[in-house]
Order: sequence, then structure tokens, then C-alpha cells
Amino acid sequence: MKTLTLLRHAKSGWDDPVARDFDRPLNARGRRAAVTMGRHLRELGLSFDRVVASPAARVDETIVEVERGMGGALAPVWDRRLYLAAPTTLLDVVHECDSAADSLLLVGHNPGLDELTLLLTPDEAGALRAAAGEKYPTATLAEITFDTDDWRAAAPGTGRLTRFIRPRDVDPALGPDGD
Repeated sequence: MKTLTLLRHAKSGWDDPVARDFDRPLNARGRRAAVTMGRHLRELGLSFDRVVASPAARVDETIVEVERGMGGALAPVWDRRLYLAAPTTLLDVVHECDSAADSLLLVGHNPGLDELTLLLTPDEAGALRAAAGEKYPTATLAEITFDTDDWRAAAPGTGRLTRFIRPRDVDPALGPDGD
């Protein structure tokens, strides 16, 4: 069995005067959400054999804050293809993962992560998929399992969405009505 976890970067600041979108940092709420999600990952006992991440500043900062919450390092491999990637590009990255790794974490951006979640999981009734189809907020995590020993077998409709966790599910203050 293979487990693919998709983590969208935490909330970034639009007020920061950076020249490029790539360089946008997290805002204070984003940092809080990332630490909260890291703590929750630790509470769930989640770990990853391989981590691949977009090198954008907001992803890098998300990883730093998630690590702080987890109390451990994720040691990502930076892959520029993940920056604003289409779901097909993200799936290429999944297919390239060594089959010795049973758990893979991709940290990146929307709409690609949301679209990949919907692409890989069957369109059937279920609260998790409905939530993912409605909105994939910043710092949200989706976990998809595949009944295979080879990442190349991960194909549209073959995954099972086993977790969809938004920051507000862990801490309601991080929801849309929070500060």
C-alpha cells in the first residue's frame, strides 16, 4: 500500500512588498496554522518516507513551521515543477517516487493539489471528498491511499481519500470566522 499526503502551503501575505509571487512569505495566521498542522501530524503519528516540495518561499516557511509543530525535520527535496503545478505534473512527480518509499508528502499550491485530490479519488458519495471538492484551504492536508506497491500505478480514480484535515478542523480559531 502507498500513502500520498498533499499539504497546501499555509496562508501567505499579499501585503508584503516582494517583486515576485514566488517570494511571498507566510503571514502570522499562516505561521500559526502551519504549527498547528505540524502538532496534529505528530498527534496522528504521521511520518513520511519522502517529502517533495515547491521551492517557493511560502512553502519553505510552511515546512519550517510544520517541523516546529511536529518537533522533527521533514527534509524535503525541492522540485521547481511543484510551483503552481497542474495535477498532471504533480502526478508525474508521484510516479517518479521510488517504490521503496511507502509514504510520500507533496507540499505545494492550489489549484493543483485540490485538482490532484479530485483526480485520484473516485467521484462518489462521502464527506471527505465532498469537503475537498468544495474548498481546499491553505495549510490543508489530504491523505490518499493506493492499493499498490508501485507509485506508477497511482492513476485517476484509483485512490481512496482517507483524511482531509483543514486547520479549522484542528483549531476553530483558524477558521474563516477566526481573527
